[in-house]
Amino acid sequence: MGYQALLWLSFGGPEGPDDVLPFLENVTRGRGVPPERLAEVAEHYHHFGGVSPINRLNRDAIGAVEKELAAQGLDLPVYFGNRNWHPMVEDTLARMTADGVRSALVFPTSAYGGYSACRQYDEDIARARAAVGADAPRLTKLRQFFDHPLFLGSFADAVRAAHTELGRPGGARTVFVAHSVPESADRAAGPPEEGGRRYSRQVAEAARLVAAEVGLERHDVVWQSRSGPPRVPWLEPDIVDHIDALHAEGVGSVVVCPVGFVSDHLEVIWDLDNEAAERAAELGMGFARAATPNSDRRFADLVVELVREHLTDAPVRKLSGFPAAGCTTNGAPCAPRCCEPAQRPG
Repeated sequence: MGYQALLWLSFGGPEGPDDVLPFLENVTRGRGVPPERLAEVAEHYHHFGGVSPINRLNRDAIGAVEKELAAQGLDLPVYFGNRNWHPMVEDTLARMTADGVRSALVFPTSAYGGYSACRQYDEDIARARAAVGADAPRLTKLRQFFDHPLFLGSFADAVRAAHTELGRPGGARTVFVAHSVPESADRAAGPPEEGGRRYSRQVAEAARLVAAEVGLERHDVVWQSRSGPPRVPWLEPDIVDHIDALHAEGVGSVVVCPVGFVSDHLEVIWDLDNEAAERAAELGMGFARAATPNSDRRFADLVVELVREHLTDAPVRKLSGFPAAGCTTNGAPCAPRCCEPAQRPG
């Protein structure tokens, strides 16, 4: 099947102080997040003038992808749509339809499986197509890429650079971090016959592969940014708690790698560059944070390579034993009951 466009599908973020609370209400609608938690998170955004960097970072990455597509002779316009803030994916899909797009690929800005990382993007696609109606383009979502050599290579170089920044190459403890999710969501991540926990197992595998490429003798995997009610168990330990534990062990310095993220959006710069870094400083520990991939030239190469898997039958490159999953059409799940927790993230 031919494709006339690429839809870049992301989370979205506020671009001014007046956007912050409406954006957070969109993010948490139906999840029972208490108002005091919303107010607390809103202060994180206001600390940066009410602007999340995520939309700017996405636009920068889209520009790099457009240049790479053109360099490779691929005539594929890139459209930008978000789940939670403007440009909303429903509006973007309506524009694509008006532009005559009948079939498009979709790049979701998440590398992993699981409800929040994969299945929710399927829901975004289905919702946008329903909003547009019968003329909506056919949308094919690109696969998960957590184990792609370009993704992992970018992180490996970033970890090396962070160790060098500390002046102790290889001497600090390396801690890989991803966004926490409810335990119930992680248990249900992946097809039921797989036994669950596809998300946390993929994060652990990505961390292992990066650590192996760097040559680390030891590394840890922890979590950040939980947002649900305290009564709901989420993946642990939290990064700040883990820094406390490392200090108690006598660890003198730490390199933190946000392996669960593709860009330096607000949760990365707040939870890691502020809260985690400040806690390490309070304890007298050295701290360096590895960069995320989307400012690396290889990220644009990665996206175009995923596109080429559909346009030119390019080989599927991956470094793990996990199945190549996540590629679905028109919002269908990967498999029956895939990533459908009894209690969704909230």
